[in-house]
Amino acid sequence: MALPPWRSRLLFVLLLGGLGGLLVRGIYLQGIHNDFLQQKGDARYGRVIDINAHRGLIGDRNGEPLAISTPVESIWASPQDVEAAPEQVMQLAMILGMNANELRGRLFDSSHDFIYLKRQIPPEQAEKVVRLGIAGVSLKREYRRYYPGGEVTSHLLGFTDVDDNGQEGIELALQAQLGGKAGSQRVIKDRRGHIVEDVASLRAPKEGTDIALSLDNKLQFLAFREIKQAVEQHKAKAGSVVVLDAKSGEVLALANWPSYNPNNREKPSASLLRNRVVTDLFEPGSTMKPFTVAAALELGKFTPNSVINTEHGVYTVGGRKIHDTHPEASLTVAQVIQKSSNVGASKIALSMRPEQFWHSLNENGFGAQTGCEFPGEAAGKLRDFAKWKPIEQATMSYGNGISVNLLQLARAYTVFANDGELKPVTLLKRDVPPVGTQVYSPVTAHAVRDMLEMVVKPGGTAPQAQITGYRVAGKTGTAHKLEGGHYVNKYIASFVGMAPASNPRLIVAVMINEPGGAAYYGGQVAAPAFGNVMGAALRLLNVPNDAPLDNVMQPGPADFVAEEV
Repeated sequence: MALPPWRSRLLFVLLLGGLGGLLVRGIYLQGIHNDFLQQKGDARYGRVIDINAHRGLIGDRNGEPLAISTPVESIWASPQDVEAAPEQVMQLAMILGMNANELRGRLFDSSHDFIYLKRQIPPEQAEKVVRLGIAGVSLKREYRRYYPGGEVTSHLLGFTDVDDNGQEGIELALQAQLGGKAGSQRVIKDRRGHIVEDVASLRAPKEGTDIALSLDNKLQFLAFREIKQAVEQHKAKAGSVVVLDAKSGEVLALANWPSYNPNNREKPSASLLRNRVVTDLFEPGSTMKPFTVAAALELGKFTPNSVINTEHGVYTVGGRKIHDTHPEASLTVAQVIQKSSNVGASKIALSMRPEQFWHSLNENGFGAQTGCEFPGEAAGKLRDFAKWKPIEQATMSYGNGISVNLLQLARAYTVFANDGELKPVTLLKRDVPPVGTQVYSPVTAHAVRDMLEMVVKPGGTAPQAQITGYRVAGKTGTAHKLEGGHYVNKYIASFVGMAPASNPRLIVAVMINEPGGAAYYGGQVAAPAFGNVMGAALRLLNVPNDAPLDNVMQPGPADFVAEEV
């Protein structure tokens, strides 16, 4: 039976309409609205990749590198493009040191377009991965931070994470300058996921800025060596040391022990990470007495030769007794510093109105951050004078009831090295010495510095701080530790000093936390470490002598005065 002719004509019209629709659709997609196909093509063969910025170098004041970024390779994969035989997966797992099942799950996880398999591997390891020729697995150039000084500079520099972002120390504080800004680039890849062509640079990376620190790498090494030796010798819990340029306030060395190696990517414990020089607070003990005396001299209350009745070593204030280890009927103001009399310091402090004493301490920077801008710096504690009781004012004169960090304490001593001018401190290299704040008159500053010279001579509390060929001025500190609101039989031993005393070039501050041996006084524990650091530093910097080479007088047991605790 023959088909009606209209059916063939209908079929022809339908076919013609379909072809026409396809033609119109093709023209629309390819000529008018081609975004859809372009997006699909880009998704299959194009990719925008990040271009890491090179992190800025950190150098010391003489240009020696302290932190550098070295190029490394990272292995990444595009799971949608991965084509790998089982034996290739096994070989890749062996090269990368990964579990084969875990690696297989990550390689074929189609829910991700991009995934890292291993970050920052050595070049030879990366070359083995390339030779496997696995489709969808590629290399990416990154940078890894390296610290030549290791544990010697770790607390100052800090470290970066796997993405090269600062996590601690200078690396964190100056992240904006050091890190730069990453760029981006559009590339074309083949069916195996390999990049075959760079199409365009969408944004060029902005490289990080190089930073010059105030640190002197040689001084840093010797300071680290000496503080480590002092902590180990005295079986102490920890120790810190800081070296300042007395004229510019630049930090030339800053070290703590125990320390850690920032090149080891396993994060150490929080206690090891702390830069104790700026983050840990302690009661400074007798290192505060020079500021008590300076405040009274500046107000005209006393002169260096004024005689103070030291009550044979026992003085009662508000029902509380203040003791001197070496009872004396009377001492001059200068001898109060030399022999570190708590009774004498208390009487000097109580001769001033509370607001006068507080104002003097506040002007020296106590109770405020130093301005070094180190992450986590503690400000210390200087209570409002309106809340002081007489006994509190008395004990504050010899460093109880006030807390400081070691950098803060070292900075305060710049007033005695610079004719009464308090210098701002910095961790960055300065080309011009800054103008500080005038706290005391030059007459007062010189008078206190002369008293501090008496401390290191036989009959003072720190004859072990003497240095061959140089006059030294400084002060010891020994304080009970405060735990749970009560003073316990654990000690903080400290010494802060300057040299040459005729025209100070350096200030060195040493703090030893909980010395565990028989010796625990600042003059026995911290002063020798000071002497070793200061002596070596002065010779290293070729600072001219201001004393004959036979100036050091070896003290006998009777020449050492144990300070009051």
